[in-house]
Amino acid sequence: MYEELFCGLGADLRATIVPMSHDRHQEMVLIKDIDFFSVCEHHLVPFSGKAHDAYIPSENGHITRLSGLARLVRVAAARPQLQERITSEVADALQEALRPLGTFVLIEAEHLCMSRPPFMPPTNTFFRSQPHAPAGPALPLVA
Repeated sequence: MYEELFCGLGADLRATIVPMSHDRHQEMVLIKDIDFFSVCEHHLVPFSGKAHDAYIPSENGHITRLSGLARLVRVAAARPQLQERITSEVADALQEALRPLGTFVLIEAEHLCMSRPPFMPPTNTFFRSQPHAPAGPALPLVA
């Protein structure tokens, strides 16, 4: 079980993003509601949620498979993590692998370390976004 939980340790996140050489695209690419599960590195308790990834392809139009975007989130989360770090690691890996004109990553998650007594009621969700301009227009699309 721990091997699966932490299979992202040491993984190269850029390797999960493979540009599709035969396809070109110029409009924003967005995938919403990517389920993920991780373990808080501070408290060693689970947190889980949904990630939303968007990018505007580079001028050469390189895109990747949507499954690769989902895999990127899940591999980044599969290690002791912070929500903020998952967000920036996903955005940075997209930026490095595809060189898009812009990226946007939004992660919403429930942290058991913060949502169970004695901390807070279990209805709190925490958000973290990492835009690499000009992908800011993606924000209304994930609401």
